[in-house]
Amino acid sequence: MSSSSDLSSSLTQSQQSYLTTLGWTPIHQAEWELGEFPNGHLPARVIGERPPGVLVRDAFGNDRIAIVPGKWRHEARGRDDLPAIGDWLVIEIHELDGPVPIRFLFPRKSCLKRKAAGRTEAQIIAANVDMGFIVTSLNSDLNLRRLERYLAVVWESGAQPAILLSKADLCSNAEALVEQVAAIAPGVPIIPFSSMTEDGSKQVEALLKPGGTFVVIGSSGVGKSTLVNRLHGSQVMETGGIRLDDEKGRHTTTSRELFLLSNGSILIDTPGMRELGLWEAQEGVSIVFEDIEEIAQRCRFTDCHHHDEPDCAIREALESGALDADRYASYVKVSRELAFQARKLDKAASSEQRQKWKAIAKSQRQQRKERGR
Repeated sequence: MSSSSDLSSSLTQSQQSYLTTLGWTPIHQAEWELGEFPNGHLPARVIGERPPGVLVRDAFGNDRIAIVPGKWRHEARGRDDLPAIGDWLVIEIHELDGPVPIRFLFPRKSCLKRKAAGRTEAQIIAANVDMGFIVTSLNSDLNLRRLERYLAVVWESGAQPAILLSKADLCSNAEALVEQVAAIAPGVPIIPFSSMTEDGSKQVEALLKPGGTFVVIGSSGVGKSTLVNRLHGSQVMETGGIRLDDEKGRHTTTSRELFLLSNGSILIDTPGMRELGLWEAQEGVSIVFEDIEEIAQRCRFTDCHHHDEPDCAIREALESGALDADRYASYVKVSRELAFQARKLDKAASSEQRQKWKAIAKSQRQQRKERGR
């Protein structure tokens, strides 16, 4: 541990060098210098979840538990206002041991979000990510409609997606399935791989650029933790075998963790997601379903509902087979989901505003009463 006398607002060259191994960039350095933070403050990156706080690694290479101050937590509009895996923070250190308070959250360059299960708010999957590795199995678990959702989430975040098709050694028709995946993800790297035979490992490693941050996402049991162990070169994550009754892997990862790889890249592992609700992902959906939206632009009417309107390009494409009916149904489903979510958020915002003005009016009435005494 470093002594408190070593703590200052300026970063030494060695501290900046170490932070760079965690993904620190000149943009972060500029933000740090503009902040003019007092002595006893340090930059740190969130490397794990430790409720009610987060595990961070600071400029000295020390791992600490960091806590969000009560006022910050109280004023947060939702989970996405709070630190998450991959975030860059400024922490205040007065004691060498014990939890430290978080004083600043650096702006995020990318942020993978999903709808929190059972709640009308966002849950952050990972922040400040360059590429999202979407992992799914080349067996009965392969689901093109689910893949479209993952693609929308990654594109919406500002990161680039890559699709990693695991357990290729157990699939007899891998080439045909890869073609199906490629049809819904033009321009996206698609790599079939096997952690047992190491096929595809070199192609995956080639995507891991030094200094870049990569996140592994996907459903439970598709081989994410096995992939992380392979890329890390050691058993950093617990893994489970395949269940014979349904060909699915056993769920093992329970929290998000950030790892430094030997080539200088950074990898985040995440728990398997049983469901992936979209959160404000309109742009991501437009990218994933760009072909459908381009067809819709050829409809005679700009407000065409694609039912019984004349010269409907969507309906014509469906009838001719140029547009896959299941893919179009998926597009309609996610579009309705996002529209419903937007209405709920608007309603919630209106309710919050009404409560705010009620509180103001109540305070004013109370003040008038006190003045009249």
